Amino acid sequence: MEIHELVIEMKLLERRLTLYEEKYGILSEDFHAALMAGKLADYDAYDETRADFSRWKGIYETWQRRREVYRRQLRERELADVLRFQPAY
Repeated sequence: MEIHELVIEMKLLERRLTLYEEKYGILSEDFHAALMAGKLADYDAYDETRADFSRWKGIYETWQRRREVYRRQLRERELADVLRFQPAY
């Protein structure tokens, strides 16, 4: 996947993460840390939160993987070589 494609996909994922962050009132990073530490087990009793948390976790972890690939590719190449320049007409 090219760097510009990673940026587009990460921005789409961020839009989806924002919906959960606004709904539950915390940032995805904090949600994920609490979930992985087992601090949200009480919410398993509720079907809606269980389903939301599962999707939120998956979206966040996908975003993290894409971000790592983006950073790795950027380290391996010069910024000027990957910058997409489109002149204004």
